[in-house]
Amino acid sequence: MAIDFLSFVRDVASNPLLAITTLLTLGVILVNGWTDAPNAIATAVSTRAISVRAAIVMASVMNFLGVFVMTMVNATVAETIFKMVDFGDDAHVSIVGLCAAMFAIVVWATAASRLGIPTSESHALIAGLSGAAIAIHSSLSGINGSEWMKVLYGLLLSSVLGFLSGFVTTRLLVSIFGGRDRRGLAQGFRKAQVGAAAGMAFMHGAQDGQKFMAVFILGIYLNRGQTGTQSFTVPIWMMILCSLVMAIGTSVGGYRIIKSVGMDMVKLEPYQGFAADLGASASL
Repeated sequence: MAIDFLSFVRDVASNPLLAITTLLTLGVILVNGWTDAPNAIATAVSTRAISVRAAIVMASVMNFLGVFVMTMVNATVAETIFKMVDFGDDAHVSIVGLCAAMFAIVVWATAASRLGIPTSESHALIAGLSGAAIAIHSSLSGINGSEWMKVLYGLLLSSVLGFLSGFVTTRLLVSIFGGRDRRGLAQGFRKAQVGAAAGMAFMHGAQDGQKFMAVFILGIYLNRGQTGTQSFTVPIWMMILCSLVMAIGTSVGGYRIIKSVGMDMVKLEPYQGFAADLGASASL
């Protein structure tokens, strides 16, 4: 089913429930920008490769590009999230369940940001949607096992591959440059780390942007009385809108998260920060 922008605007204006669903979904994308995106630039800031202000601007731009470019190329992440749960045949109950999941994510992400707790809205999204589907069906029948396992594998593999990539890259750098003066190499690694952090921010947008666009489309379908897991196409206007909202969220900042991840959790030298960002972006 095609979703053109003008018909969407008319539907929002005439359907308060769709307006609420849209605001909650955009709210989740916004808080994802200010709570999750700072993780992508935390190490670059902690090693003084880039200032906080410049890093946030860079992350905003790269998040925007990541959402837009990668969705144009391949929207399989969005399709997986879209088909992960089934809210049943009652469209009204389904919308309430979706709104409850989005509201829970906004509350949790905002609280985590205030407390400086690093958080992943991808994990929150998966948990929120799954919890809502289970509550509606009072069983696991609302969970699409094959799609849910794809998500679980992705979460596990990204953690393992990110760790291994960072470890191996660091070891390689030590073996290659171990005999040279680290202070002389630090500036070069800081410049390289800026590029790696930009890649991290790009891939963050590519991954998380698609997840939340899938929820956006699901909300539109449910408000039109269409339930189930039919196929869909992400319209360009939605890519632009979600990209802009995530970029705005990132530009709002997230200094508490940057400090918690990049400064308090670990102490990194520039070459280690480069290895961490390169490994993480490659894994994503």
